[in-house]
Amino acid sequence: MAHSVFYPVLFLLLIPLSTHVRSSEEGFISIEIFDKGIDFAKDLLINSGIHSLTPLEVPQIEKAVKIPLIGTVHITLSNIILYRVEVNSSAVKSGDTGIALVVSGARAYLSMDWSYHYGTWLIPEISDKGVASVEVESMEVGLTVGLKNQQGTLELSLLECGCHVKDISIKLDGGVSWLYKGVVAAFEKKIRSAVEDGISQKIEDAILLLDSKLRSLPKEIAVHKIAALNVTFVNDLVFSNSSIGLEINGLFTARDEVVGFSNYAINSEASLSCGGPSKMGGISIHENVLNSLSSVYSDADRMHWIIDKIPDLSLLNTAKWRLFLPQLYRQYPNDDMDLNVSITSPPVITVAQNNIDGEIYSDVTIDVLDAGNTIPVACISLEITFSGYPEISRNSLAGRVELNDFTMSLKWSTIGDFHLHLLEPVIGTVLRTVLLPYVNVLLWKGLPLPNVKGYTLHNAQFSYVDSRIIVCTDVAPFGRGPRGYLNPLEAYY
Repeated sequence: MAHSVFYPVLFLLLIPLSTHVRSSEEGFISIEIFDKGIDFAKDLLINSGIHSLTPLEVPQIEKAVKIPLIGTVHITLSNIILYRVEVNSSAVKSGDTGIALVVSGARAYLSMDWSYHYGTWLIPEISDKGVASVEVESMEVGLTVGLKNQQGTLELSLLECGCHVKDISIKLDGGVSWLYKGVVAAFEKKIRSAVEDGISQKIEDAILLLDSKLRSLPKEIAVHKIAALNVTFVNDLVFSNSSIGLEINGLFTARDEVVGFSNYAINSEASLSCGGPSKMGGISIHENVLNSLSSVYSDADRMHWIIDKIPDLSLLNTAKWRLFLPQLYRQYPNDDMDLNVSITSPPVITVAQNNIDGEIYSDVTIDVLDAGNTIPVACISLEITFSGYPEISRNSLAGRVELNDFTMSLKWSTIGDFHLHLLEPVIGTVLRTVLLPYVNVLLWKGLPLPNVKGYTLHNAQFSYVDSRIIVCTDVAPFGRGPRGYLNPLEAYY
């Protein structure tokens, strides 16, 4: 039975939607898996399946066999263990009602104990026992599965499943020739049937477990203590001969807020295209995803800072300001200061054709710290423009921002009017050395991206189109797998 929690994600990479359920919600994060990614998911699923399949215990087999010149012999095969499976080739193919995964030319290896006893009223009972090995050749395993979206939750069903064993080879350790002939004649079909039934049952059990895991997937993921990412599935899965696509809502809400319909709209639906070298898949993130996070932080009053420490501490003393604000120095000579910064509305982020731009509107209140009192003396409104540069940090969309420009206007003052352009060097220094580095630290924590447990995005490339950030990427393992465990990714990068 499969125990890895990433199985549901892997099945999403392979399974198209067989029942069309249209949602009235929009999908602001889209995921598309290309041929290379589908092959990777197939191989990873098969190898993970083998890992969970073995060892497989096959039920004990008993039979009474008539042996010439000896009579009726009671033979028992016990402790039958399928301990290894080797896959020669595999294929995945989509259909009208689901997707078929076929493994062909596989070999399986079993170990078992044998024993027999016989006797008549003339001959005392004779018995013997030993061990045997079985090699299963030309085994084929196939399954067809379907997936449907039920109110944002995925439901998985097994449409068809089968296992066929063409040939088996039995080798007894000990025993006599008549025993070997008797075992082969009497038990070959039973062993074949037991292996086929055992593997098929394992697959059925695994699908039931996967369906349970899919149904229990959360509809939101907590991010940075106050926000939650809505990961409800929306719309139909879209599949073609070369790709499979799916969508999630993708917007941020406040933690513990009931997940519902969004007030955002998408003007156009962009095709997720990754040019250049073949990639496993792509992730499309609409600018509304970033703006929804901005709104959550703004509503939670998390965009308010008091700056009382900066690299050049002399800037936070009225003596440094006496050349461009002499009236401030005359009224409060050599007093320390702080800057009270408040973002007055959620920052607006726009994904343009070639870059990411943003605007921030904020108020900066100049406070004087005089005799233990905090005295606001002036407030300056700022309009800040910046550019964003996304990066991938493990399985998160991180990044940094750089200041483009800012403009200032005097909102109010208790020390009289003054020339704002004289303050530009000070305000620019604070923005570049304090505020933007702080924001970049927060941005580097990143936003979670869809991922497969144990793997990270690899060689990601960014592009921008129709208000969307497009991430075209491969995946790579965090570290080496268990000893002797095949890494199916080695063929892909």
